[in-house]
Amino acid sequence: MKIHLFTMSIILLAIIGAGEGRLGNAALFTGDTRAANVSQQASAKNFDASADAALVAMKKHATELKIGGVAVVAYFEGDSLQAWSSKMVVVGRMKDAPSTGNNGSNLLGIAYAKAAEMADTLQNSGSGTRPPMIGEFGWQGGVIARAKTGYVIAAFSGGKSEDDVEVSKAGLEALKGAL
Repeated sequence: MKIHLFTMSIILLAIIGAGEGRLGNAALFTGDTRAANVSQQASAKNFDASADAALVAMKKHATELKIGGVAVVAYFEGDSLQAWSSKMVVVGRMKDAPSTGNNGSNLLGIAYAKAAEMADTLQNSGSGTRPPMIGEFGWQGGVIARAKTGYVIAAFSGGKSEDDVEVSKAGLEALKGAL
């Protein structure tokens, strides 16, 4: 038993001493983790700068279309969502108040629901690639695109679906080139 533990210890030390390495996309050693963190920080910094420009573009286009609502932009690295960075801005109104026979609308919630659907399907919101899940509406108004290191998302809620899509496209164009 002692010889087996000794042998396992030697093997483990040999592996650790072998230097940096990767298994698939998983970082195995401290050097790989630092490199991945630096890459993620650079992408996050790029997102912050381009997100502001994207939100300005979305607000401008919504104003031109004479609609108000909520604009959301997001970015995540890789091929599937594990974490994301997002920003939003209210363009005139965040909700539609309830009235007789109408519960009202939380436009912020709808915009993020569109973004969440896209993060899962990697398709524009309301694309119909699958039935909406609980928490989704299946409504159009959000667009997604592959970036250099992940995906960028823009979603708008507050106008007609086709107008929401046009506002989102304005934001997506500002995001695509930067990430």
